[in-house]
Amino acid sequence: MAAEDTSDPSGTRSDGAVVEVDPSVFRSVLGHLPTGVTVVACEAGGRPLGLTVGSFFSVSLDPPLVGFCVSRTSSTWSVMAGAGAFGVSVLAEDQHETSGRFASRVEDKFAGISWEPAPVTGSPLIHQAVAHLDCELHDVFPAGDHDVVIGRVLALEVHRADVGALVFARGGYHRHQPLD
Repeated sequence: MAAEDTSDPSGTRSDGAVVEVDPSVFRSVLGHLPTGVTVVACEAGGRPLGLTVGSFFSVSLDPPLVGFCVSRTSSTWSVMAGAGAFGVSVLAEDQHETSGRFASRVEDKFAGISWEPAPVTGSPLIHQAVAHLDCELHDVFPAGDHDVVIGRVLALEVHRADVGALVFARGGYHRHQPLD
């Protein structure tokens, strides 16, 4: 049985107690949960834009929806949000440098990156990724200091079933390997 949620968005419980969680402890504890690494990208202003996302998830089968979380302070997302569509590249275990590039603040993250337009929206899809999803923007919800972005999947495909996906946990990259 789940405990009753007695907090409100301000961090004050209904009994008046203030709840404070140290952000570094929060990050450390949740860093033990591995996450897949993706690059979410679109075309805006005639050029490709993208960012690394470690919070990509399935939302619904009918309709086919996916989601991810992005910081509201992201200057890249502030431009991408107006595009109305995005492509998702599920990075392969050998694409940790690509992940780092798209997580950085370099001006042209696509410089030297091989990609092709998604089949429906034309959003950039990075070559050699494990899989790709082509999405239209469905909804955006505020959630604390992040936005939860929901996309409707228009096309998707696995490209490299023979390699594992890139995983991030405990402050570093790992490879996904199924248990025997």
